[in-house]
Amino acid sequence: MAALKAANVEPWPVIIGQDAELTGIQRIVSGDQFMTIYKAIKTEAELAAKFADQLARGESPTDSTDVDGVPTKLLTPVVVTRENIMDTVVKDGFYTVEQICTAEYADACAAADIK
Repeated sequence: MAALKAANVEPWPVIIGQDAELTGIQRIVSGDQFMTIYKAIKTEAELAAKFADQLARGESPTDSTDVDGVPTKLLTPVVVTRENIMDTVVKDGFYTVEQICTAEYADACAAADIK
């Protein structure tokens, strides 16, 4: 993005991200980035632990789908935009408003009603 800004690229391209990194969420708040993909890490970790426990006990993982003979649970990723930051990464405790809305992003957070 620094290169795009330095080159004064207009119109600004649609920029997306992956993994809902804090800097990406802040760029979404400021309008420099359109969206990111969020995968609820807590849900993934809990499911992985459950499957590992079941496998360690010689059981087949429950609530799974077989993909090429491998027990699998497909989770749905979530698109995070400026409009749903509070309902996704903040609600899940992935980030706090304080982490997102540092002094540099305070005005943008206020404009986006992130509080």
